[in-house]
Amino acid sequence: MLKTIPELVKQARESLLEISIEKALSLSKQENSVIIDVREPNEHAQNSAQGTINIPRGLLEMKMLQMYPNENQFIYLHCATSVRAIFSAEQLKRVGYLNVAVITSSLDDICKACS
Repeated sequence: MLKTIPELVKQARESLLEISIEKALSLSKQENSVIIDVREPNEHAQNSAQGTINIPRGLLEMKMLQMYPNENQFIYLHCATSVRAIFSAEQLKRVGYLNVAVITSSLDDICKACS
């Protein structure tokens, strides 16, 4: 039986940590962390939050393993609607990262909080 995107998102959310941008920024001051924007480069170029790193969802696992080989790295993911970030978090957990969270704030709120 095929599942819809909302069904997949709902299922994935059950095993993921979701936080606000304010919480991610607060935690990032206390730990070695990175905030990753998983949108496409053209989206990131049009509107992005200061200090975030753009790694598109399609390249995420490969780039993360090269750039951040520590499984204990604190990773906060965001996109425009949280859907790609949720799917990305699932993949990073599958690869073996232990501290992955999805930022559920809107893109505008993320940009404002990071400025």
